[in-house]
Amino acid sequence: MIKRLLVANRGEIAVRVARAARELEIAPLGIYSEADAQAYHLQFMDDARCVGPPAAAQSYLDAEAIIAAACDLSADAIHPGYGFLSERAEFALAVRAAGITFVGPTPEAMAAMGSKIEAKRRVREFDVPTVPGYDGEDQSAATLREHAVRIGFPLLIKASAGGGGRGMRVVDSAQRFDESLESAKREALAAFGDSTVLLERYLRDPRHIEFQILADAHGTTLHLGERECSIQRRHQKIVEETPSVALNEKLRAEMGAAAVRAAKSVGYVNAGTCEFMLDRNGAYYFLEMNARLQVEHPVTELVYGLDLVQWQLRIAAGERLTYSQDALTPRGWAIEGRLYAEDPANDMLPSTGTITTWTMPAGPGVRVDAGVCAGSEVGHYYDPMLAKLIAFGDDRACAISRFGRMLAECGVGGVRTNLPLLQWIAADRAFAAGETTTSFLALRLDESVFARHPPPEDAITLCVAAALLDRYAPWRVGAVGIPVRMQHDAGVVDVTADALAEQGAWRLSGDRSGGLRAFRRGDALHARLDDAELVGKASWENGAVRVDVDRGSWSFSFAPPPHGDDAAAQRGSGDKSAVVAPMPGKIVKVAVRAGDAVEEHALLVVLEAMKMEHRIEAPAAATVKSVFVKELQLVTAGASLVELQ
Repeated sequence: MIKRLLVANRGEIAVRVARAARELEIAPLGIYSEADAQAYHLQFMDDARCVGPPAAAQSYLDAEAIIAAACDLSADAIHPGYGFLSERAEFALAVRAAGITFVGPTPEAMAAMGSKIEAKRRVREFDVPTVPGYDGEDQSAATLREHAVRIGFPLLIKASAGGGGRGMRVVDSAQRFDESLESAKREALAAFGDSTVLLERYLRDPRHIEFQILADAHGTTLHLGERECSIQRRHQKIVEETPSVALNEKLRAEMGAAAVRAAKSVGYVNAGTCEFMLDRNGAYYFLEMNARLQVEHPVTELVYGLDLVQWQLRIAAGERLTYSQDALTPRGWAIEGRLYAEDPANDMLPSTGTITTWTMPAGPGVRVDAGVCAGSEVGHYYDPMLAKLIAFGDDRACAISRFGRMLAECGVGGVRTNLPLLQWIAADRAFAAGETTTSFLALRLDESVFARHPPPEDAITLCVAAALLDRYAPWRVGAVGIPVRMQHDAGVVDVTADALAEQGAWRLSGDRSGGLRAFRRGDALHARLDDAELVGKASWENGAVRVDVDRGSWSFSFAPPPHGDDAAAQRGSGDKSAVVAPMPGKIVKVAVRAGDAVEEHALLVVLEAMKMEHRIEAPAAATVKSVFVKELQLVTAGASLVELQ
């Protein structure tokens, strides 16, 4: 029996595993980096140990430090979560050597499936179809380029050792192959410690379908149906659901049986996921097997009515599965959206800062797996996922409706999130119709809809109402106008409010004029300006008010007096010729030198942040005047990288 479990991870998965362990009367134990000393997941642990500095390579990826922490805490088992060391066979082997139970597959099965190259070789022997491509041992650039030409473009470069979109590049032409190969190998090495890649034919507009596997050590291997994960951006899943509208009972049974064969090809034990691509003709191809729990496991749990994490622990303790394949019957529909600290108005780049507001939905059929709370710090060292929002309903229409309501009830302040993107997906006609492929966002989404626009009049009215109700309520001196001066970006709203005899009523003049009446009811702010009635939300954070109305969100702060030195503010606006860092991170490549002539979109610098590489490109054809950074240098958001002329 497992009595003390070390959760070798952070964020929402650490919370999830700790809760499952506690229900089985297993004491959850945690780890943290120096940057995570006050992290949310530590609240769920009986005890915890620091395993190193903020950088993941020196903490959450330090196997020796983690095993030492497990020994120090008298843990008899380690659950790796997902990401970090979860698919490192050498880590599982070291855990076993230390006399500690590893909650996951055997090191041997993990090694076989952890290498996409080896996995494809194994499953082909068990009659599982794979995508045509190259998975040979020769990793020289010349050989890979030769096979790329043979396969044809577009093609996909994939890191053999990992997933999550890291070390993965779509290449449209031979001219971009060398640069993409170098970038994929560099990112794979940084993320997984292995730069080996494989090449695959790039399938146009397929669906991404995966099957959940559970296998015990006594010879029983089962699948728990499929999850559709087609809605992706930069190969990172955003929305997942089960079941898939694309599968009928016959195809579900056929693909499920193939997934079971794939697992048996390596003697797989514990939870895992077989991933497939499904084309428009119903042909499917094995992509990889994730030898771990998946981020999207909650949708399977809701539809099949079981706890996958608890089964991981029970299997690791030697228990037999108590289900047969025929007894596993799905019920209803579940949809999950991943809430990321990413800015939709800035190419979905990661956003960092302190979470000042954290309001999550609740109610029937609603589940939130969160890794943060109000006050949590979101840094650039780790993955930007904050939470998973999961809706369950009797059918897909019910689940979509509930999913939309969940998103409308979310409130996050202090960092920008992809909530507007999730709301756009939930309201999209093609999503409602089940017309989802891996090209869904590329074909349908115009990201300019997320651009920051001046606030509409309704948002301004609610902002003024919130200021008067919450900040100026005591100022009710007759015949004395209350000056309300609020600012959104560069725009300033000047209003004078004269209090009326009625509570919550004012006469406005200035940029907004008329009779205003306002009151709060629960989370909602109600306002009426003359005959126009409005309902929205307004929450205060760090002296600013965030207004949510009509699926939009705007933040207003108190503006300085009108006689302030505007020229000083203008001087801080920055030089248009300077290319700056869009977020804090580490410079992993400098591609230009002073004097170089560059074309529009030419690569200038590669910035690594939140475990991903980001290309910093030339905004237009120019000459490089100066380069201010060097490789491996840490930079802050807004730091000057390159000056163009």
